[in-house]
Order: sequence, then structure tokens, then C-alpha cells
Amino acid sequence: MFPVSDNAHDIADALWKKLKKCRVEIRQGNVKEVLTENGSVIGVRTENDVFETPSVLLACGGASYPGTGSNGDGARLAEKLGHTIIPMRPSLVALTSDDEDCPAMQGLSLRNCGVTVTDNEKKKKPVYTDFGELLFTHFGLSGPTILSASAHMRHMAPGRYTVTLDLKPALTPEQLDQRLLRDLEKNKNRNFSNSLDELLPQKMIPVVVRRSGIPPEEKCNTITREQRAVLLNVLKHFTVEISGFAPLSGAIVTAGGVSVKEVDPKTMQSKLIPGLYFAGEILDVDAYTGGFNLQIAFATGHAAGENL
Repeated sequence: MFPVSDNAHDIADALWKKLKKCRVEIRQGNVKEVLTENGSVIGVRTENDVFETPSVLLACGGASYPGTGSNGDGARLAEKLGHTIIPMRPSLVALTSDDEDCPAMQGLSLRNCGVTVTDNEKKKKPVYTDFGELLFTHFGLSGPTILSASAHMRHMAPGRYTVTLDLKPALTPEQLDQRLLRDLEKNKNRNFSNSLDELLPQKMIPVVVRRSGIPPEEKCNTITREQRAVLLNVLKHFTVEISGFAPLSGAIVTAGGVSVKEVDPKTMQSKLIPGLYFAGEILDVDAYTGGFNLQIAFATGHAAGENL
């Protein structure tokens, strides 16, 4: 999905060159209203001009990254014309948490981490499970696995969702217990807090020690089987309670928008207003990261362009 140069400007330049090659006339202006007459499109009014046209394509994006112009205006224009707007919310977005351990580990990236999200309002039912990279931030959690997980957290409320991390997903509980026994034996005369260097990143050690309930200064050769079991549980079930989504303005993609029930999927024309078309993130369609949202934009744009 990405150019060899890894530079997004090259994609924009390619599209711009195609516009020039096809002799597309570019007019810029802040659209105030899509004009209709007898229920059909007849033009567009900007702050300075009126453009008469039998077809209008709204491809204004959602409400993520408003600095690019994607600020929700398209949905407001569609709503004025009678279209149903599914409330817009962030998707593929970082998660916030009030857990003090997150800012304590700010900047720590875990590369091979098991991630499970449970819905506490539905008997702790898992709504997402993955394995991969995760990042602790000053406000909560981010990283690829968390961004994907956010797409499954449809009805966010403080305390509704819990993220559970398996810090050692490659090891079964039995294998991890054997590993702990070896590490404790190897460091038998050291304080417990100084025995986890080979097991955990440095920033995470104080947090895990505190959560285990084992006194930091306790000698490793005095740690009991029960204490070890609690430590093992912390490593395999490291929980973070989620308070909400990060702001919509910073989300990778916007969920919600123009209801797809009111759009012909073959032509992308409005079922309510002849001559009105939609494409891209303005629609209530969103998907995982990895090029899928770009595919939605290109496919709906192509369908609309073929039928204008």
C-alpha cells in the first residue's frame, strides 16, 4: 500500500499529475451548502461563488486529523440534506487509563506481548485477542495491537473494558514457573527487586514488584511458592483498566458518518437525493489498519467517479 520511497507526498504527487493529465479543473473554496431543487442536486455554494452542476461528490473525510481539512463538515452538509449521520467516534485510536502504572512506564514498548480486551459489562467476555507490539504512554496505552483493539470497543465507558497483557506469551504457566525458579535460585542471595533484570524491561520491574506484593528487599531464597504463584499471575495477566478513547482528532480513522443504508453501494449515489454521491471516510465504514481504509477510499471513490 505504501510507495517505495515511504513518502506520502509521492502518493499526493501521483494523484495531482493524473488530475493534470486528465485536464481536471481545480477550484478551491469553503463549501457552505449543496444546492437542490425538486429534491435533486443543482449546484454548490461556497463563500464566494455558486457552481451549477447536476452531480456533487462529498469526499470530505471524517473528523480525524482536522488540520488536513477532515473536520466533519461533510457529514454536516449531508445531514442538512436529510441524511442520517451515525455519531462519529474514534477508531484505530490509543486508549486512556487512570492507572498510575502507565505514566510510570511511559515510552516503554513491548514487542512480543499477548493482548486481550474484555467487556466487563458482558461477564468479562473477550472482545479482542492479539499478539504483537504495545506502547505505554503518559495517558494510557498505544501501539499497533491497541489501535486494532479500539475498533472492537464499540460502546466505550470508564471501567467497561479491561486490557490484559500476557508479558510472556511464549511460555506456558508451567514453563514460566520453572523459569522463575531458575532465576530466583540464580539470585538467591539478592533482593527480589534486583532479580528480574533478565525477565523484564527495567521500567517495568518496579511496577511488577509492587503488583506481586513481594517486598522489594526480600531475599530470593525466602520467596514462597504462594508468592511465586502471585508473581506468575501478574506476568501472565497484567491488567490495565481503560477509561476511554484518546481524542477523535488524533484517531487514525473515524467510525460513524453517513449511514450506508441511504447510499447505493454500486454507484455510491444517495438514495435520498439524486445527483449526490459519497466516497471515503465520510461514510459509516471503517476497518483495521494495514491499508484497508485506503482501499475503502479508493474503491468508493472509483465507483462514484464511474457513475457521476
